Amino acid sequence: MYTYLLRRCLFMIPTLLGITLVVFSVMAFSPGGLSAQSLVDDQNLEPQAKKALQDYYNRRYGLDLPAPLQYLRWLNNVSPIGFVIDENGHTQQFSLWKGSDLGTSFRYGRPVSELLKERVPITLLLNIITIPLIYIVAIAIGVRAATERGSTFDMSASAIMLALWSIPTMLAGILLIGFFASNQYWPWFPAGGLSQREALMMPFLPHWEHVSDVVVLGLSVLASTAVFVFISRRASPLIRTSIMAFTGGFLGVVMAAQVSDGLLLKIIMGNTLAFIFSVVGYTRYIALRVLFMGLIGLSFGITVAIFFQTGEFVPGFLLDRIWHLVLPILCLSYSGFAFLAKLTRSSVLENLQADYARTARAKGVSEHEILWRHVFRNSLLPLITVSATLLPGLLGGSVIVESLFSIEGMGKLAVEAVKGRDKELVLSITLISGLLTLAGYLIADICYAIADPRISYD
Repeated sequence: MYTYLLRRCLFMIPTLLGITLVVFSVMAFSPGGLSAQSLVDDQNLEPQAKKALQDYYNRRYGLDLPAPLQYLRWLNNVSPIGFVIDENGHTQQFSLWKGSDLGTSFRYGRPVSELLKERVPITLLLNIITIPLIYIVAIAIGVRAATERGSTFDMSASAIMLALWSIPTMLAGILLIGFFASNQYWPWFPAGGLSQREALMMPFLPHWEHVSDVVVLGLSVLASTAVFVFISRRASPLIRTSIMAFTGGFLGVVMAAQVSDGLLLKIIMGNTLAFIFSVVGYTRYIALRVLFMGLIGLSFGITVAIFFQTGEFVPGFLLDRIWHLVLPILCLSYSGFAFLAKLTRSSVLENLQADYARTARAKGVSEHEILWRHVFRNSLLPLITVSATLLPGLLGGSVIVESLFSIEGMGKLAVEAVKGRDKELVLSITLISGLLTLAGYLIADICYAIADPRISYD
């Protein structure tokens, strides 16, 4: 295993070189190419100032050199082993450990390493939250749909997942902002950014002025959540459905009243949410029922606590950051779990009909043990295969999401770097993205061996 890991890590080096070479070639042979003149043409400068700036770019970045030499120069700068180049662009002695320099951004006038240090953690934060959410939802829906093949849940889940997977990310983001971050409809969430300016001066955790407000919040949340969870587990289908239909209808009327005083809109939204909530309350999928009704109880408890609040409440930096992440995370995750849910269903269904599953049933093994001990483990292999491409896909999707929600992440930085022909920044972002992609494939190979003992890299 260690030999295999070392070999894969060594193979990453030529692969990364190939990726950066392709990106550099596209930039170099595009109209305008990589020259100092293309960088200063769009700037409204005097001829003397423009000439001086061109000379500086040529001296600092070697833009007057042929394209192959420019790439070798950049490669020498990012490599810890190579020739030392001074500020005037002159080559000095060869060093075995000169350090790595990603260069200075043309557009921002700052070291690329500082920009990446600020932006990469933001994009990784979005992906770290999104990937577990995608797999949890996909596995829960896919396994249930496979074990109840042909049921109402299977057909409805398949239709919903197909519809979600068909919605473009850009359209979904615009709709989320338009309906849930606009004063025209329901301004429940912020329209962009990761935090408010005031949040930088707030304490990290939420803060209440009076202890009594904390007690009321805790008791209200615990009581309402416990009641709804108890109803979801113990009440009869008729009672569950009636309570959820009334809750959905009331919520729909309240939401419609925030938009318009028209009776027709209240009737439409009330009946629509009443139908959706009643379906969830009636469903036999207890995990979905408990989760959904528990969230309803949690929201109701928070609403009651806010109504009886007597002092000032400071949300804190953490709560403010979470509130800003809700819409971007939804926009990033819905297509992922829609696709993986269909894949999980197909994989589990195929293994449920395999010979080893029928043999286990003939031996008297319970269906629950067959599903989670034998079938599910073998069904993980396609999901692991997809996970290797999920991280690069999310990085690509975050370009759209970060642009829509004004999030200063690596995706938005990449778009700005390409627009500004910022060679140093584009190549560095390509290097980081390629490294994360190759690391994802390596982790997937390791997970293969964990999920399937027959796979060995020794």
